[in-house]
Amino acid sequence: MANSTFTLTNARVVTPNGTLCDGVVRVEDGNIAFIGKWTELTEAQQQDWAPEAIDAQGGWVLPGFIDLHVHGGFGSDFMEATSEAYDAITKYHMEHGTTAMLATSMTQSRDALDRVMVAVDGYMKQGMNYTQLAGIHLEGPFVNPKYKGAQNADFMIDPQIDWFEDWHTRFPGLMKQVSLAPERNNALAAIRWLRAHAVNAAAAHTAATYDEVTRAANAGLNQAVHTFNAMTPIHHRDPGVAGAVLTDDRITAEIIADGIHVHPACIKMLARTKAPGKLVIITDAMSAAGMPDGQYDLGGLAVTMRNGVCRLTEGDSLAGSTLTMIQAVKNMVSFVGLTIPEVSQLASTNPAKQIGIDHVTGSIEVGKQADLVWTDVDLNIQRVWVKGSTHM
Repeated sequence: MANSTFTLTNARVVTPNGTLCDGVVRVEDGNIAFIGKWTELTEAQQQDWAPEAIDAQGGWVLPGFIDLHVHGGFGSDFMEATSEAYDAITKYHMEHGTTAMLATSMTQSRDALDRVMVAVDGYMKQGMNYTQLAGIHLEGPFVNPKYKGAQNADFMIDPQIDWFEDWHTRFPGLMKQVSLAPERNNALAAIRWLRAHAVNAAAAHTAATYDEVTRAANAGLNQAVHTFNAMTPIHHRDPGVAGAVLTDDRITAEIIADGIHVHPACIKMLARTKAPGKLVIITDAMSAAGMPDGQYDLGGLAVTMRNGVCRLTEGDSLAGSTLTMIQAVKNMVSFVGLTIPEVSQLASTNPAKQIGIDHVTGSIEVGKQADLVWTDVDLNIQRVWVKGSTHM
């Protein structure tokens, strides 16, 4: 991906220090070189930058979105383990504002997961044209069949630390998140191993009790996968996994903000409850995202999409989503009443910190990559830049 140099003017720029109205963002060789006002520039700078200026027309300039939980899109799935599939997925999601993501696997055999490891590692090393893969999120197979959702119970097993050690040796730094059921045998030891190696340990597809999640958090559990979905719910005398996620500040909560997986009132409750910096919005998008209604596959299971909603053909469980990050951002504004700068934290800053890439992306700051989303005042995307380049 070639770097570029340009200047965005007349923008509402969302920065860590607040929103800069009538702002200017200067990008040089793919990195952010200046954030400020046009009137702050010297006459020479104004003359030099004017030919490459892009008028944002009073729209928003946001840090690019970071999706920690996404299985695919535009007809392709990360389990396919091909560069062609990964190009299709990353191009589609880039067009909807995602500039970095974790390639998310499904509950499958070790051989199938190994193929994904090899494919993602090779794809990242060859240079990526669209949304940047920041690593892998293993969702399963270390989960509980009682809350299997759209995961394949045939492959569910206890956590295997020797698998982690093998992958860590062969692909250092590639695993960014492992999602597991903390009540399974060997789970606490696995969580300790993961956190010692800077890998997020997330509760997922779990029948754990409140106390079991607390013990897992004591061992290092630091995230919860698609909060409220595929986990024990809240009861006022039995808080369950959901109660632990809402009240334990050590746990960062994911939320699928499509209004289908979780009622808007529960999304609002989560947003009001979680401590600052401890909520991230995700898509959990599958291959059907961006595609017409019909039949699809998710981790070897048949999925039917009707009216944009994906369910297992047998069993009728929700099976991933067709959500995009820009739609999730819009939904958090309309469902919860958050401001656009507040939602930007959930879509960019918080996930960047969660996977340790916040030194290069996740916010609009001088020196960081120019991973930018320009929208109009109604959050309709006008252009997206990844490392200062755009394919739109």
